[in-house]
Amino acid sequence: ASPRHAGPPDGGWGWMIVAGCFLVTICTRAVTRCISIFFVEFQAYFGQDYARTAWIHSIVDCATMLCAPLGSLISNHVSCQVGIMLGGLLASTGLILSSFATSLEHLYLSLGVLTGLGFALCYSPAIAMVGKYFNKRKALAYGIAMSGSGIGTFILAPVVQLLIEQFSWRGALLILGGFVLNLCVCGALMRPIALKEDRKTAPEFLAQDYVPEAQKRDLKRMSICSPLIKVWSHECLCYCSWKEYDFLLMPGFMVLAVSVLFMAYGCSPLFVYLVPYALSVGVSHHQAAFLMSILGVIDIIGNITFGWLTDRRCLKKHRHFCYLFAVGMDGLCCLFLPVLRNFPLLVPFSFTFGYFDGAYVTLIPVVTADVVGTSSLSSALGVVYFLHAIPYLVSPPVAGWLVDTTGSYTASFLLCGFSMIFSSTLLCFARLAKKIKRTHLRSLTNDTGTKQHIWTNGAIAYSVTAELDQKDVEFLAVDTNSYSNR
Repeated sequence: ASPRHAGPPDGGWGWMIVAGCFLVTICTRAVTRCISIFFVEFQAYFGQDYARTAWIHSIVDCATMLCAPLGSLISNHVSCQVGIMLGGLLASTGLILSSFATSLEHLYLSLGVLTGLGFALCYSPAIAMVGKYFNKRKALAYGIAMSGSGIGTFILAPVVQLLIEQFSWRGALLILGGFVLNLCVCGALMRPIALKEDRKTAPEFLAQDYVPEAQKRDLKRMSICSPLIKVWSHECLCYCSWKEYDFLLMPGFMVLAVSVLFMAYGCSPLFVYLVPYALSVGVSHHQAAFLMSILGVIDIIGNITFGWLTDRRCLKKHRHFCYLFAVGMDGLCCLFLPVLRNFPLLVPFSFTFGYFDGAYVTLIPVVTADVVGTSSLSSALGVVYFLHAIPYLVSPPVAGWLVDTTGSYTASFLLCGFSMIFSSTLLCFARLAKKIKRTHLRSLTNDTGTKQHIWTNGAIAYSVTAELDQKDVEFLAVDTNSYSNR
């Protein structure tokens, strides 16, 4: 049975959840990044251009994000442990089958679709579990958990290059397939937890005054025999679906979703083309792989330091601005990349881009939780990572087409940079508009005279009395920011 808590325990078994999520990010995001090291091998072996070869990495990323809501669904209605273990088996199978590939189309299906689907079943449920176990130290917990992507890249990039040299790309994929089976171990660590706010969202039709006592006993007996029976009942499914995704109508989430689309478009091609770009300007294979390692290890520092800093009292209220600052800095790095044409100049680029990449990746689930609340975090993360799917699918082939057409990487990197800067600017203007609106509301209530009441859920209500046509009209204005963080 799941342990019951009034709120997130902020420790205890939660640190094992962080360790499990850390391993999940190594086995999913780090392995996905290291696929770029296979790019030159695939291109040489199959004799294809940049655009067609880039579809492999695009499909992996797209399938991972596109199927993220499926991972959340299995986690919510079956078990997070079952979902992650199943995902580990699928991802491992996809990598093993890829080692026998005879065409790019084969790799599209095995390495792209099957492995990406397996990663999807693991990634968003593991991240959501961290949010359920932590509140006060949430950003730090996410920083540690998400640093697995950087540590994994730092370790796996040179290891994968060595495996390719020793066993060819087929042997390297086979070994990675065995490594990814560790996702099954991560799934076993994900002990479920029941929070007080989760119990508040139970369907009303299961309440005492709605269902007869005899029928409730029957439902209880049926749930013991088959937990899925009541899940798939029509009324329960409709109710749960609405309650799980009602955050989609929140204006704050809509703006975040649009900004994520542009951010995802800008960040994906860099991980695909950093190694080929470095090779094109005369950097050796080992130095190019070392650039990915640098990016990965600095990614770790960005994960942990930004997680720790945004948990401080002075920055906790400004997490959105820390997030958009990190995204904007990565965009600027992409704009300067075309003029960096040797190894000594590419090293500081890897430091800077890696640091801010780790920073905003850590803050994505934190900012999402601030917008929708902890009870909807799993479903919201599924949607946020789902929104990464189309940009991840389209951006590397578009960048490859630009390289094939123009003969250089300049246009591709400039497009990535402007996309990420636009994402940051959009979110900045939205936050400023919300702040101005809130300030205007408070000044209006102060002018008309208010009485402030604090509700039990933490929201602030203002009872405002004004004269209108010689009648006293009382209305209620609710602080939407406090209410959205309920």
